[in-house]
Amino acid sequence: MTAALGGCAGLEEDDVGRVAGAFEDPAAAPADRCVLLAPATLQTLESDESAPCVDVIGQVPLPGGAVEAVAVFGGQAQVRLDGDTVFLTETPSGWRVTAAACEPRGGLPYDCQVEGP
Repeated sequence: MTAALGGCAGLEEDDVGRVAGAFEDPAAAPADRCVLLAPATLQTLESDESAPCVDVIGQVPLPGGAVEAVAVFGGQAQVRLDGDTVFLTETPSGWRVTAAACEPRGGLPYDCQVEGP
């Protein structure tokens, strides 16, 4: 049973890392990035900026880079890349980004330029 659970966790981490990497890919089209946002995050981004996601997401610094670490906690995940930290949630449509362009602040919550409520 342990091997099966470990296998599932590995697949989950692969999926999470793949979504974060696709979102942060400098060559990604804005529409492709917007599809990878969690619904609440997409709504917050568009209402905060009073513009469609495809018009806003290209202005967000998403340095990306190689995946350094993936941590999955139930239906939530954190991916540390060379240049960013991305947070994700599991939705019926798969893993989606809840926060990106995040800077650590010691013991305080991350400061993210893209985040949901």
